[in-house]
Amino acid sequence: MDPDTPQSRLADFLPYQLSVTSNAVSTRIAEVYRTRFGLRIAEWRVMAVLGDSGARTQRDLAGATLMDKVAVNRACRGLEDRGLASRTANARDGRSHHLELTEEGRAMHGRIMPLALEMEAQLFDGFSAAEREQFRILLARTRDAVGDLDPDAGAAIAAGGAAD
Repeated sequence: MDPDTPQSRLADFLPYQLSVTSNAVSTRIAEVYRTRFGLRIAEWRVMAVLGDSGARTQRDLAGATLMDKVAVNRACRGLEDRGLASRTANARDGRSHHLELTEEGRAMHGRIMPLALEMEAQLFDGFSAAEREQFRILLARTRDAVGDLDPDAGAAIAAGGAAD
């Protein structure tokens, strides 16, 4: 295959571009969270969801952050160990628990959010307001389209088979 054909250029492959961009942004921002607040990326993601929506089960947090259960569990334990989150029994389900930010966790969340928004503004500094809005719309449409993909077709492609 010719390495200059559009089909073979990894740099032009949208999933690759999204992954590299996401990792670059997360790594840059995570450095600030780690040095200023001692938080890992997963801990901040859980904290951000809890700060935005209130108490959630770990299953809810895994869905909201798109992280696996082990990463969510580790992040929750880290937040609990630091006194930033607390766990209470789920009244609806005797097996699960709700995690929520403590007063100290809410205070830290309140200090981080303005910083996070400032970093976001810096990332989009070269974009017009219309471009930022269009970017958000396109990302949402892309995210929605992922849900429409046939998982069986993806498994067949990954296995080297043809997709219908």
